[in-house]
Amino acid sequence: QVQLVESGGGLVQAGGSLRLSCAASGGTFSSFAMGWFRQAPGKEREFVAAITWSGSSTYHADSVKGRFPISRDNRKNTMYLQMNSLKPEDTAVYYCAADPSYVKVRLTPRYWGQGTQVTVSS
Repeated sequence: QVQLVESGGGLVQAGGSLRLSCAASGGTFSSFAMGWFRQAPGKEREFVAAITWSGSSTYHADSVKGRFPISRDNRKNTMYLQMNSLKPEDTAVYYCAADPSYVKVRLTPRYWGQGTQVTVSS
């Protein structure tokens, strides 16, 4: 059973930066595609970004493209989301996700973290 734990959330002013981390355990991290999702108050959970098992390919939602690069370090079993130029509309709970499939990790991941709150003040 894969366990995912997010960290790095917090309160930041608009225009600032945060880096989220997702630490994985209980499985072979390098065999999983990984992703980030977010859920704002009163809204459905939405896809943010995904990365292949090797890190050779990434995919970002249009809303964060160019601002939130996703990366991973397989030696540390950790995935990252560097959040730059933050906007108030980026306020949400951010979830880490994992799936053996790079397609499914963007749609219906098998494993989820518990989430970390990101709040961007104007």
